[in-house]
Amino acid sequence: MTFWTFLRQNWNEMLTLVHQHLNLVLISTSIAVVIGIPTGILLTRKQALRNPVLGIANVMQTIPSLALFGFLIPLPFIGGIGARTAIVALVLYALLPIIRNTVTGILGVDRNVREAAVAMGMTDRQILWQVELPLAMSVILTGVRVAMVICVGVATIASAVGAGGLGVYIFRGLRDVGNTNLLLAGALPAALMALMADFSLGLLEQHFSVEAKTEKKRASILNKIVLAVIALVLVGGAYGTWRAARSRTQSLAGRARVVLGSKDFTESVLLAEIVAQLLEVRGLTVERQFELGGNLPHDALVAGRIDLYPEYTGTAYTAILHNPPINDPRAVYEQVKREYAEKFNVEVSPPLGFENTFAILVRGTEARRLKLKTISDAVSHARRWRAGFGQDFMSRADGYSGFSKAYGLKFAEQPREMDLSLTYIALASNKVDLIAGNSTEGRIAAMDLVQLEDDRHYFPPYEAVYLMRKDSLARVPLLREVLAKLVDAITTEEMRGLNYEVDSNKRGSSEVVRAWIKRKGF
Repeated sequence: MTFWTFLRQNWNEMLTLVHQHLNLVLISTSIAVVIGIPTGILLTRKQALRNPVLGIANVMQTIPSLALFGFLIPLPFIGGIGARTAIVALVLYALLPIIRNTVTGILGVDRNVREAAVAMGMTDRQILWQVELPLAMSVILTGVRVAMVICVGVATIASAVGAGGLGVYIFRGLRDVGNTNLLLAGALPAALMALMADFSLGLLEQHFSVEAKTEKKRASILNKIVLAVIALVLVGGAYGTWRAARSRTQSLAGRARVVLGSKDFTESVLLAEIVAQLLEVRGLTVERQFELGGNLPHDALVAGRIDLYPEYTGTAYTAILHNPPINDPRAVYEQVKREYAEKFNVEVSPPLGFENTFAILVRGTEARRLKLKTISDAVSHARRWRAGFGQDFMSRADGYSGFSKAYGLKFAEQPREMDLSLTYIALASNKVDLIAGNSTEGRIAAMDLVQLEDDRHYFPPYEAVYLMRKDSLARVPLLREVLAKLVDAITTEEMRGLNYEVDSNKRGSSEVVRAWIKRKGF
């Protein structure tokens, strides 16, 4: 499929994502301007506050976006899942250049000009509004310009907390091997948006610069038109967001509502979508907060921002509860169930019928040539190999550190740490020779990859389950009825097939789930 064909087929969705992205950028930049410029003015009057405030703004900009989202989600009023959390994070990132440039612009006004204003009898307020701000405005607008470009880029990460935007396409493209259309559909509009923001604010900056005062009147009119267009887009975006929120609130009034989350990979989205459709057919209103990155689903569940999300017992046991890995599936499940109830007031569903463990993968050609069946078979070859692992595998207690020790694995160089979806691409294209994927990944067969047997039984069991808040089960009794239908309802082969339909056959997750539910007679 060509990129233009993709655009024609997905035009409506793309416009929605562009609108979401634009709203995030314009609203967050506007809030940052309202906070940042007065703060900068204050710092020019209160020198003792200058270094501490600028230092805090510097620190906020250095915090990785996903980590910042993790901090914000549990917070009342400003946290949660969705656009609100993304806007708060973007405001924090945008404050530094606005505050810094406001301070620099005002302090950069010629001292002789200030002294002349004082000699004329002007008050401090008059000096600020009639002398300092007009002369500093081009420098201040440079800060706003930088802040807006930063927001355009960082907003692509907002989809990790369910805020939408063009990052939805980018993250889908990373998971979908070889689908450059998705990456282009996310990256190109974001790049154009950044260029337009830089260009339009650059015109405004020139309008306020001293040198630009002698330019032709035609340029001044153009600047005013650009400013009017930006204002109209901002007002329109804010109004559209308000209308959408109001409409959703009205539609949910008096009806049971469930918020479902998922992690940022295909299988998790599919499992959450299964519950969503089974609830909707029973008359419940479902809000989907899918494709949340890292531990954000867990944080959101504990904070009460979502009611349910799919998880794996081994992940909960080691990554969340920080227990050392063990191999007994029943012991892992029972301990996870007990600790989640005690620590988080969360109930663990019975297993869904399949396990998604770490899959140590090599290329099929290499496995057949070297007659590799188990991980132990690969140990003697690993010294000549390069390995690539996802960040999750590299950081977890049951990940690379313990795995390499258990098998005595040594590679030709330090393993490359990258996004999990990119490891499949790297392996298939001979950039690395061994990766740790997911055992139910639909692309394993499609890319002719071979899973090596964990013959030393290092990895703990990773049975698929649902985690749900106990107060949500009490509030929506139908949740328990739906989850009862899914006990042992999905085999490993079925799950791998569902993943394959989405990742390789490019079918939508809702369509794939709908067909599966029909086949199962649910």
